[in-house]
Amino acid sequence: MRLVLLTFLLVFNLQASSLFTNTEQLNTSKYIESLKNLILATEKTRGLTNSYLNGNSAAMLLVFASRDDMKNAIGNMESLPLASDPVINSSATAISHAVINLNHKAFKEAPKKVFSAYTVQIGQMLMLAQSVSKRFAKNLTPFGKNISSTMMEIMLPMTEYTGRLRGEGAGIAAKGKATRAQVESIQALLYELQSSNTKLQNSMATIMSNYSGKLPQTINMKLALIKKEVENYIMITQTKLLKNPHSVDANRYFNQGTNIINNIVSVYNMSNEAIAKDAKGWF
Repeated sequence: MRLVLLTFLLVFNLQASSLFTNTEQLNTSKYIESLKNLILATEKTRGLTNSYLNGNSAAMLLVFASRDDMKNAIGNMESLPLASDPVINSSATAISHAVINLNHKAFKEAPKKVFSAYTVQIGQMLMLAQSVSKRFAKNLTPFGKNISSTMMEIMLPMTEYTGRLRGEGAGIAAKGKATRAQVESIQALLYELQSSNTKLQNSMATIMSNYSGKLPQTINMKLALIKKEVENYIMITQTKLLKNPHSVDANRYFNQGTNIINNIVSVYNMSNEAIAKDAKGWF
């Protein structure tokens, strides 16, 4: 009896964080939520700014609203426990200073230059997201590691490919024509978006098979919707935008891209909620 009790106490000590609360996993979940919000707000600011600079004056007020969302996301990130990590803090601070400065001068620059500048900063944010995932992976459960990796390395880059396509495409539609370089850029983005969609569908199918019950069944409907919307967006881009830009409404094209991003975010949010729930342990 004494041996059984000692064995139980040993196992209890080893698994205490799993039995009750994995604080590190919960903190990681909160940080990647705020970082996701910053990436999405910056992608939207970039696309709307590009549309405005290419002649869509109706986009101006929406740009300011998206900039406010960026500020809120930065503020939330700075208030979270992971912000005290020196490596994370250094990278996040550099990004926040750069995008705030970019917002101040964006309307005074050429569309191509501004779009590129925002894209560089979003790239830095995606690198930060992957850094957070890898840096704190040791604190996550096996499910947490797998789903957070999919979130950071597939879902967020997929929102970026869609965001760039949405922004560049809306700019082309607003102007009514595309340069050869723009056409090549759009075609490259179409390839990346299609590839990411395949990776997302396969990765999530594997995770749901290996960790049955961790994710809600409704996520399957969202994944099916993403697949359908991506295929439709690619078709519209290839058959209409690149062949006859005047036939595409800039705002409608932008909103179609936003719908895809919103559904990816919905899957991201359900996944992050599952990480947070998984961090609460067994009791």
